[in-house]
Amino acid sequence: MSLLPRQPVPALQVSLTDGGQFDLAAETPQHFTMLVFYRGHHCPICMAYLRTLNELRSEFEARGVNVLALSSDGLERAKATEDKIKLDGLRLGYGLPLAKASEWGLFLSAGKGKTSIGIEEPAQFSEPGLFLVRSDGTLYYSSVQSMPFVRPDFAALLKTIDFVIDKDYPARGELTV
Repeated sequence: MSLLPRQPVPALQVSLTDGGQFDLAAETPQHFTMLVFYRGHHCPICMAYLRTLNELRSEFEARGVNVLALSSDGLERAKATEDKIKLDGLRLGYGLPLAKASEWGLFLSAGKGKTSIGIEEPAQFSEPGLFLVRSDGTLYYSSVQSMPFVRPDFAALLKTIDFVIDKDYPARGELTV
């Protein structure tokens, strides 16, 4: 399923590693909720990406952007991720059903054994994606990858958000043929 800008996004609820629950419908950001879907604890590129996000989280929040990183990992692996990247206020969701990942347009992969860091891949998992969802629940921006490489740069995204807010730039890519 391909999501369209300016259209409502699917419902999303996941458990958080801090014991809470995330419900996208309950989010009330000034501008956006940023959803960063990552492959899981087995992915070294994801760990580096989440470290950067963790470092820049307050910059996003200062711009009125709520942030959530999430995966289909279970609690144990999500907690291992939390410990590895030394979370500092970044909300980390876990237990994303693969059917829900597919509903968001994420690619799904089958595990292929141990990764370069020696951690076993899950039998199935979703590939990365980043979404900016407006406070009205509509999609503003999406980037979906079929592999772990070449994801949106968070520093560049911060500059883009500044521009978008300053110029009231509309979501693009809303047409279909």
